Amino acid sequence: MISSLSKFNIILASGSPRRQQFFKDLHLDFEIRLKEVEEVYPDHLKGTEITDFLADLKSKPFDLELTEGDLLITSDTIVWLNDKALGKPKNYEEAFAMLKSLSNNKHQVITSVSIKSKKLQKVFNDTTDVYFKELTDNEIDFYIKTYQPYDKAGAYGIQEWIGKIGIDKIEGSYFTVMGLPVHKLYKELISL
Repeated sequence: MISSLSKFNIILASGSPRRQQFFKDLHLDFEIRLKEVEEVYPDHLKGTEITDFLADLKSKPFDLELTEGDLLITSDTIVWLNDKALGKPKNYEEAFAMLKSLSNNKHQVITSVSIKSKKLQKVFNDTTDVYFKELTDNEIDFYIKTYQPYDKAGAYGIQEWIGKIGIDKIEGSYFTVMGLPVHKLYKELISL
C-alpha cells in the first residue's frame, strides 16, 4: 500500500465484486461496509449529474458514523444513450431491449466516485465512449441467459463474452466501463 494512505481507514461502500477487486489490485488496505440506498435521482439531471448525485447519495447514510481517519468511497455507473440513462435491467425483457438499443451504436459509460471523510468530500467522474457492432438476437439471447447481467448498468459487462465479441472500440478508460476509473481514483487518493 502507498505509505501516504496508511494513515486512513479506507472504507469501500460497494457490493460490486469488480470494484472490490480493483481495490485489491491497487494494494489498498480497505474494509467493505454496505448500506441499502434507493438509487433514485431527480428527473432533470443528465449524464454526469446523475452519477455524481448517486455517488454522493450512497455516501450519506455513513455521515454520522465516520470517525477521524475514515475515508469512505462510493461510486455509481450508468450507460448514457440518446440522452437517456440505462440503469440495471429488472428482467430478461428489459435486458434484451437495452442490448438491442446498444447494438450497432455508440454510447457513453459514466462512472462517478465520491471520496468522503469527516472534513471533506470530493466527487469526480469519468466518461468512456463505447461502440458496439450489430448484435444478433441470438447473441443477445445467449449472453443474457448465460451471464444474467441484471446487476450491470446497460445490461452488460465489458469484461464478459458480449464485450469480447461485440465491442468494436472504446475511447477512454476500460476500467471506467467496468465501474471504477481506477486511474483517477489513484490520483485523488495520493493527493490527499
